[in-house]
Amino acid sequence: MQTRDTIRHQRDLQGIFQELAALLSRQDVVTGLVGRQDTPRRELVQNLLQRQQSAELQRKLQQLHPADIAFALENLPPERRALLWSQVPEKERGAILLELADPVRESLIGVMGHEEILSMAASLDPSAVAALVPMLPREAALDVLNALDRDNRKEVQSALLFPRDSVGSLMEFDMVTVREDMSMEEVLQSLRRNPSLPENFNQIFVVNQDGGLSGVLAVRDLMRSDPAALVRDRHDREAVAFHTDDSAREALGAFERYDLISAPVMNSHGQLVGVVKIDRIVDFKDEMAQKERLSQVGLSGDEDLFAPVVMSARNRWFWLGLNLTTAFVASRVIGMFESTIHQFVALAALMPIVASIGGNTGNQTVALMIRGIALQQITPDNLRRFLSKELQIGVINGFIWGCGMGLVTLLLYGEMRLALVMLAAMVGNFCVAALAGVSVPAALHYLGRDPVMGSSVLLTALTDSMGFLLFLGIATLVLI
Repeated sequence: MQTRDTIRHQRDLQGIFQELAALLSRQDVVTGLVGRQDTPRRELVQNLLQRQQSAELQRKLQQLHPADIAFALENLPPERRALLWSQVPEKERGAILLELADPVRESLIGVMGHEEILSMAASLDPSAVAALVPMLPREAALDVLNALDRDNRKEVQSALLFPRDSVGSLMEFDMVTVREDMSMEEVLQSLRRNPSLPENFNQIFVVNQDGGLSGVLAVRDLMRSDPAALVRDRHDREAVAFHTDDSAREALGAFERYDLISAPVMNSHGQLVGVVKIDRIVDFKDEMAQKERLSQVGLSGDEDLFAPVVMSARNRWFWLGLNLTTAFVASRVIGMFESTIHQFVALAALMPIVASIGGNTGNQTVALMIRGIALQQITPDNLRRFLSKELQIGVINGFIWGCGMGLVTLLLYGEMRLALVMLAAMVGNFCVAALAGVSVPAALHYLGRDPVMGSSVLLTALTDSMGFLLFLGIATLVLI
């Protein structure tokens, strides 16, 4: 049994990473010291020390969860990553690969031999094999499929047909089903005789004679019911269920809304084919959140931290070029009002405030807009109402904070007209930010693009350019 201290240590991801990194560094140091010694038994001593260091590293790896090892692998540079991977037992590699980010997974699969891949895949269940096969070399993928028995191969091939962002790609095939004409006692006996019950199941799926889903039977209801009662009289016919082609985002919303732990999945004919569980939904949510955070600034959500420099640089060219273009446009806007700035030097100190505050409020609107699109709360029918609300908020906040900055401007420069310019420009740019925060994600979504991708870059470009234009344009009209 693990002690409380051990459990706490295993949850300290950074501590785990530091310990594994230290073991790898110690192995390098020992190997280097022995290699510099000129003794007859140098090779023997070196082999003994390497075995000792490897054994210590492997003992540590055996104590860790696959997700913890995956965390360490993702945070190691390529040469250390390969060294740590070489110490992982083959039977554990499949579970670790499923926890890794795509680029790291691809890099490790690339250094594995054909037989290693086949041995690793043999320890995985069909749903795990289905997740791994698209990452394998073509020849290895075919051999992995051919090594499966007929039923498992059919399940894997079915799972590979579903898009990555569908419920079918998240479902598992290992589930417990019963007929609706069985008694509770018969169900209990069936469970006792089943040598391979799935892990962490909280409900049993009830099917009719045609294999269609009739409802679900919660395990707690099974335990509390009269043994002579029939399943058809106790199961829930209104349970939440999904189809294989449903959006994974829709499933995420349903799991959050109804506090689901698992849910049945049906094919287009209404037949039960799998189950989607909360752990896969949480993984999908985390992956989606990470990609969205990076996509907002134009980065790929799948980029390896230690990918080759040229590849990483090339991945950023498009958005850097776009950002440079928009910055040039903003500079030209400022250049249009050079004479105004020369006459009123205070404008140069104040105009960055207008642009930056607009970008901030715009990002707030973008975050709400993206969330609304993801949860299908934003529709063509209510988009105009949402835009109207954001514009009203922009006017209110712009007026309040514009008055504050206008007062500060008046105290600093003693110029009432300049304070009024500040107020008007802030109200205007708040409205521009609200309009851009709604229109940019909506336009990307309408064009079939990810509304997250580069939205922050585009928003900043619009609020900067329009902020400068509004501030300097109003100043030119009022002050000159």
